[in-house]
Amino acid sequence: MDVTMGQLRALRELERCGTMAAAAASLGYTTGAVSQQLANLEKATGTALTARTGRRVQLTRGGMIMAEHAELVLQAVADARRALDTEKQEVAGTVRVGTFATTAAALLVPTIAKALARYPKLAVTSREFSVDGTAAAVRDGEVDLALGIDYPHAPMPREPQTEIVRLHTERFGLAVADTLRSPCAVSLESVREWQWILPPKDTQYARAVYAACRLSGFEPRVVHEVTDTRTSLELAAQGLGVTPLTSLMEDLLRPRGLCRIELEDRVERHIVLVRRAQPVQPVAITALTDLFAEVVREARDR
Repeated sequence: MDVTMGQLRALRELERCGTMAAAAASLGYTTGAVSQQLANLEKATGTALTARTGRRVQLTRGGMIMAEHAELVLQAVADARRALDTEKQEVAGTVRVGTFATTAAALLVPTIAKALARYPKLAVTSREFSVDGTAAAVRDGEVDLALGIDYPHAPMPREPQTEIVRLHTERFGLAVADTLRSPCAVSLESVREWQWILPPKDTQYARAVYAACRLSGFEPRVVHEVTDTRTSLELAAQGLGVTPLTSLMEDLLRPRGLCRIELEDRVERHIVLVRRAQPVQPVAITALTDLFAEVVREARDR
């Protein structure tokens, strides 16, 4: 089916305006030119798209279907044109980044360093929030872009004002004192009697762990409720309980006397970026998103 943008615009405007004369006025064409575009579109599709009712021309059922798809095609072309225009723009200005605690520091610092080296006219500022507060900070306009954590067992709320870009997925193991070192992976169900070190129940992190444990048939017995990950790992290293551990946590924070036991259960977290939802992202936001992804890849490959 060989159709042109002019034909699709003529059909869309007829559907939107209701009459040939109004469609022609909207497009800056003559009525005859609109009629010719529609006739050519009917030939290309092999479908009658319009029918005359008295002195008016109305869309047939096929015409309404085609008009709906014409709108999608024209919007996609407009989005592509905006994206190409954005690509030509210089990466400059200021981007405000939301971050959280220690894990994010491993990604934020090298990303800012790369941004300064690669884009001299780009300024990056940062502001720390609680990990569960970064998405709201983007939604409310406090920052332009924010690091966050999304858990399959307790997903981050999805909102129409924001979009989530996944950077990296990592599995949880269990951090325990090295005196409890296990030569093989264990299931969550097999450690149901152990004491746990977890964040407060109202955090997404805790909700994810509680959900995974409940799926395995038990409620974790929490003896230390701790927000700070470093403190949780220190407690685990002293044999005071078990706490979840990912590779990134381990690389950054692992204290002496700690070991990791792998989990048979698939308990994961996604490191994500949250940004405003819009048809075409500003070039500075796109550039910084790409830099965060680059830093994550480098960290994963080390």
